[in-house]
Amino acid sequence: KMSYKKRIAIIVVALLAAITLLIAYLFLGNSGKDEKTDAMLDGYTTIAFFGVDNRSNGNFDSGNSDTIMLCNINNYTKQVELVSVYRDTLMDVDGEETFRKCNYAFNHGGIDSALAMLNRNLDLNITDYVAVDFMALVAAVDAVDGIDIELTDAEAEAMNGGYIGEVGAIVGKDANPVSAGSQHLDGVQATAYCRIRSTAGDDFRRTERTVLTQIIAKAKSASPTQLASLITGVFPDVDTSIDMDQLLYLAKNMMDYDLGETKGFPFSKTTDRFGDSIGDAVVPCSLESNVVLLHQELYEDSEYQAPDSLKK
Repeated sequence: KMSYKKRIAIIVVALLAAITLLIAYLFLGNSGKDEKTDAMLDGYTTIAFFGVDNRSNGNFDSGNSDTIMLCNINNYTKQVELVSVYRDTLMDVDGEETFRKCNYAFNHGGIDSALAMLNRNLDLNITDYVAVDFMALVAAVDAVDGIDIELTDAEAEAMNGGYIGEVGAIVGKDANPVSAGSQHLDGVQATAYCRIRSTAGDDFRRTERTVLTQIIAKAKSASPTQLASLITGVFPDVDTSIDMDQLLYLAKNMMDYDLGETKGFPFSKTTDRFGDSIGDAVVPCSLESNVVLLHQELYEDSEYQAPDSLKK
């Protein structure tokens, strides 16, 4: 059975996608234009997203990164693809063939260690990142006045059974129960929904939830007051390599970009137990074939071959 600790599945994606799309409504100037931002609007741009479960606001020195996503921007087709790396995926976390769940890397070395882990195991060269903690998704959903979700009986029961109360206590907001069926969720409830892993599909299904697309859809038609609330409420909860001026400039150019399908990595996988120190983990079958498919999916590179270091 997977670890008992409950995790946020998509808060990082909600954060960056919403901010990037929304700021353009308020700021259309050329601030932030430089060599880096020009490069990010050319070819492919891959940014790493981390949702850190440290239960303390604004501390990104450690904490398991229980959301790990690759945001790949195709500037040729103006499509944004998201690949969720399952947090329990067995990977070399330190470059010394220490195989553990990949979320371990952030907890024991912060952002530098987490980026190095992704680059080493997936044969990538990611330098830009966004990391957030519990507060960001609650603020983003509340700023757009909530989202509409169809809940199953099992999902409503799981949320009322502890998720909503725990999130409310952490962020200091009301924790209101939900019912099965069509529900309008506030920030606390939506965050609780994202954390469900006990219903059908477990940790794999969490990456397919619809919170992100709901936020983006509402954000596109939001009022200036709502947009300002989102920016001021969420950005302080962010640790990112992209500064505010750069983000403003990027936003102006990304209004026509569309969010494509969200996929989970590894694509082909199994699970197994690796003793008490690691527990149940997701095993790529195999890492080489999954990484080849990843590069084909993200970069349309049909001739890509994994390096010997990764095959080893």
